Amino acid sequence: MTPSPVEPPEAHAEAGTGLGDGPVVRARRATLDDVPALVRLRGLMLDGMGVETGGPDAPWRAASAQWFAERLRRPGEFAAFLVDDPVLGVVSSAVGTCDAHAPGPANLTALQGHVSNVSTDPRRRRLGHARVCLEALLGWFREEAGVTVVNLNATEDGAALYESYGFAAPRHPVLQLRTAGTPRRAPSSRC
Repeated sequence: MTPSPVEPPEAHAEAGTGLGDGPVVRARRATLDDVPALVRLRGLMLDGMGVETGGPDAPWRAASAQWFAERLRRPGEFAAFLVDDPVLGVVSSAVGTCDAHAPGPANLTALQGHVSNVSTDPRRRRLGHARVCLEALLGWFREEAGVTVVNLNATEDGAALYESYGFAAPRHPVLQLRTAGTPRRAPSSRC
């Protein structure tokens, strides 16, 4: 049986993994105090994708911090899960948003989830941290948000993780248009 996109292969009451005889790694829900860590991990993710992120004072960082802070105040439609490391602090994240769409026959609630910012500090990669964060996030979508459809954009490095949870290409192609307009300050309310 193939797992559904919001049902991990092995359901756990608390997302966690242990590697061999090592400690069990657990995810926790992000708070407003974690905004700097979320911005830092987003920067690491973007760097890994080949995006020029600039220095610590790059304008996107302040805008991103404001965005995370605003969303963390909406626990019914936004969640971020993190893994803490005793030496490095927050080392991994997975972020999820709920978006209202028009209802359809297969989704009467009209809610869809979107996974983003799955990122792990390079010094702690390949230890299962991203999996633990993703598992906690999918549990939140399923159990608290009531989301039945979850989307994400995968990098080549992350595709195998997502596929192990049942994520697959949608039946209809996803297309994107980038307009040539001048970027403006992001609105604080949702579109």
